Amino acid sequence: MSATARSLPARPLLAGIKRPSVLPGFGPTLGFALAYLSIIVLLPLAALVLRPAEAGVAGYLNVLVDPRVLAALRLSFGAALIAAGINAVFGLIVAWILVRYNFPLKRLVDALVDLPFALPTAVAGIALATIYSPKGWVGSLLMPLGIKVAFTPLGVFIALIFVGLPFVVRSLQPVLQDLDREVEEAAVSLGAGRWQTFRLVILPAILPALLTGFALAFARAVGEYGSVIFIAGNMPMVSEIAPLLIVIKLEQFDYAGAAAIGVIMLAASFLILLFINLVQRWSRRHEEN
Repeated sequence: MSATARSLPARPLLAGIKRPSVLPGFGPTLGFALAYLSIIVLLPLAALVLRPAEAGVAGYLNVLVDPRVLAALRLSFGAALIAAGINAVFGLIVAWILVRYNFPLKRLVDALVDLPFALPTAVAGIALATIYSPKGWVGSLLMPLGIKVAFTPLGVFIALIFVGLPFVVRSLQPVLQDLDREVEEAAVSLGAGRWQTFRLVILPAILPALLTGFALAFARAVGEYGSVIFIAGNMPMVSEIAPLLIVIKLEQFDYAGAAAIGVIMLAASFLILLFINLVQRWSRRHEEN
């Protein structure tokens, strides 16, 4: 054997055979995932889009120009955005208190945050309508001040804030728990004030989670039905939400009109959530840099 041959490393006999990965079966699992998503998600969405398409573009235009539909969409999306924004602020405060401080009945308060998750929406709506009605515990105190909550658009905001708060709190809690306090102490030792420490150190670290909670709260609020109809009053052009209008059109056997409203809500929700995801991705890249 020559010296050159002896210097070459021995090539294993099975070098040409592809070694299995740690998690085998990528092809079958990918096919199953795509088939499952197609059946559960894509087919219903395709049927939702194609149903009003039977009436052509005029079917969508008739829905878009209907003042009642526009008022319902304006209330649903406007109330959902404002409620999600309020939950982003107060949800951050609640999460901060639960993570950073110890106080009596802390576990009880932490459990109460999940109450909107476990409580049926109809029960939540009845409870809110009872509390904020003119003769309720809170409503009777607000009526002398000229503030009416139940059966008004303000009641819609209250209901959407109630159902959306847990999404923000639970999205922020793990991030706040993992946040290194030494970074905050270093910022303070360098002369940063409380507001500067929060704005320059804490907020960039929790911003992706905060946006995630905001998006989840908004998505839940847009499609919320049970907890809203009992406190909203459901007056057309005033306190009628878009999901209720869809149900009304279904009861009138106007399936194309109900589907058209659903498609409009789907498209608007997708664009808003896409924008939130883009901002979330930008914030993550900015934090890494």
